[in-house]
Amino acid sequence: MLGVSVDHVPCLKAWAESLGGIHFPLLSDFWPHGVVSKSYDVLRTEGYAERAIFIIDKEGIIRYIDVHDIDNQPSNEVLRQELQRLNPQPSPATPTNPAPVEAGLPHGGIVMYCTSWCPDCRRARVWLKARNLDFIEVDIDTNPLAANQVKEWAGGKRITPTFDIDGTVVINFDEKKLTAALQGRLAPSTT
Repeated sequence: MLGVSVDHVPCLKAWAESLGGIHFPLLSDFWPHGVVSKSYDVLRTEGYAERAIFIIDKEGIIRYIDVHDIDNQPSNEVLRQELQRLNPQPSPATPTNPAPVEAGLPHGGIVMYCTSWCPDCRRARVWLKARNLDFIEVDIDTNPLAANQVKEWAGGKRITPTFDIDGTVVINFDEKKLTAALQGRLAPSTT
């Protein structure tokens, strides 16, 4: 995965730092200004690029295009589904009572492994808070032990959010699975 922006390198660095860091490379399309964005037909006449996602296969063929208004972020779930469709792999089993790979990670209660920039993590925070559920948040971009744990649970992938709820792991923000895992903690009107 690569991020491409028409901003210059110091601006990209500041943006990544404001998010607490990111785990994929950011490329600057600053000079010659927007040449990459223009080649993908997403450079606006105002000089900035649309928010766009392109999935390109190993042969260099564009297999998926999704262009959004600059203020709208696409759902991670839609992107995951498209990647799964193009590269089918068995879904990782959800372990029960997993033992953390590394000592020092929180356990017990609700632990949400996330990143500061992930739209699904933001939605999960709102969902948990709306139900008055206390949770511990662990950023996998700043905690390598947590990143390794998520990879182990998610079949080698960094999927956020990932929840450890008293030993039951829920991969991704799946309200039905979360509700089932939180049985007994949710008030009847929120289930």
